Amino acid sequence: MKDKIESIIEEINHFTINDIQTLEKFRIQYLGTKGILKDLFGDLKSVPNEDKKDVGQLLNGLRTLAEEKFNLQKETLDTPKESTLKMDTSRPGVDSEVGSRHPLMLVRSEIIEIFSRIGYSVSEGPEIEDDWHNFSALNFPPEHPARDMQDTFFIENNGEEMALRTHTSSVQVRVMENQKPPIRTISPGRVFRNEAISARAHCFFHQVEGLYIDKNVSFADLKQTLLYFAQEMFGDKAKIRLRPSYFPFTEPSAEVDVSCTICNAKGCNVCKNTGWLEILGCGMVDPSVLESCGIDSKEYTGFAFGMGIERITQLKYKVNDLRLYSENDVRFLKQFTGGI
Repeated sequence: MKDKIESIIEEINHFTINDIQTLEKFRIQYLGTKGILKDLFGDLKSVPNEDKKDVGQLLNGLRTLAEEKFNLQKETLDTPKESTLKMDTSRPGVDSEVGSRHPLMLVRSEIIEIFSRIGYSVSEGPEIEDDWHNFSALNFPPEHPARDMQDTFFIENNGEEMALRTHTSSVQVRVMENQKPPIRTISPGRVFRNEAISARAHCFFHQVEGLYIDKNVSFADLKQTLLYFAQEMFGDKAKIRLRPSYFPFTEPSAEVDVSCTICNAKGCNVCKNTGWLEILGCGMVDPSVLESCGIDSKEYTGFAFGMGIERITQLKYKVNDLRLYSENDVRFLKQFTGGI
């Protein structure tokens, strides 16, 4: 696969773009939804585990090369030739408002980049889900309180009860149904809960959930993966601790805390003087979930984890009110990044 990537890099470097038509042809061929890059990232799951990191880095470099060439050529073609410009150069200039990237999208991109470096692909799915993918396949019994209207937004669709997904674990179910192990993927996306809006809660928020299934996957693998993430996101000195917990789709399960980055784990009002901040939940995938998705639980094991992007962003940027993320106040957004 490395040779194939090198060959495509050579193709891109020699691809000549002279007009809008060839620019669009380039976009469809390499960056389109059915393009070469999409297929290559789909093939990443078949790469041996020991090569996934190197191949993943090559693929990210290939995508960057294609995007940079497309954007550069688009800018060149969109710029009028000097001979066609007709303007009064003596007139005063006009300032343009410079946009900003949203802090949630900054953190989302950083999380994806961190996991892509160890071979995780990105999977996406619908925000409106059926009962099977949102609940039943994940071991939620019919009487589970998460099915109650207090927690879930339900939708009637031609007599069938659908729901706004309450987690991106539904995407993991779809991946397990359609792919054979080994599986190593993360599922970023927006989710919905029927909760009152406040400084600490909202009716919609964003998650990134991860899934790794292969032979002989252990809880130690899970812990080391999460330690790697914490240190990449919060710095080399970050530490984690795991506390026993319960989730219907994992067993054993744990809540994960990271050492407080605000007080360096000495204790402050943000961490309630404990030195720790909760960032995600995790656990070993319950065998019944594997079997529900057609995976032999006697041959394969796996782990799953899930984190709220708002929570990670709060820790990274010290934002104390979740409502600020969805108010589109440019004054708030400009505090995090300059123009793009």
